[in-house]
Amino acid sequence: MATAAPRPSVLFVCVHNAGRSQMAAAFLTHLAGDRVEVRSAGSAPAGSVNPAAVEAMRERGVDISAEIPKVLTSEAVQASDVVITMGCGDTCPVFPGKRYLDWQLDDPAGQGVDAVRPIRDEIEQRVQRLISELGMGAV
Repeated sequence: MATAAPRPSVLFVCVHNAGRSQMAAAFLTHLAGDRVEVRSAGSAPAGSVNPAAVEAMRERGVDISAEIPKVLTSEAVQASDVVITMGCGDTCPVFPGKRYLDWQLDDPAGQGVDAVRPIRDEIEQRVQRLISELGMGAV
């Protein structure tokens, strides 16, 4: 009996874990399902998810309204195969043997939904490419 390949684990990190990383994690979960383990965290988590990000994702049929920003821990990084940073700079811990990607994206903090939509769309495209790169097929 063949054993299934282990699920890749992806951690999305931004400063507040309230917008970009939440949208990216939600898209990856939505598009790849249980084929991947998804985490998100922030180096200085906000008290709640950005309402404009919640609205922008709702327009795509993805509900992130119940998500809670989480603090970035060394354990979360160590448990992940791929760590994708989004503007957290030097505050993200680096461990040998991990694959790091830095996605340069505008920060949606304090922006209205009109400003968040293009950020959401860019994140969705990058997540689709990531799924392909991780060998999980097309979405």
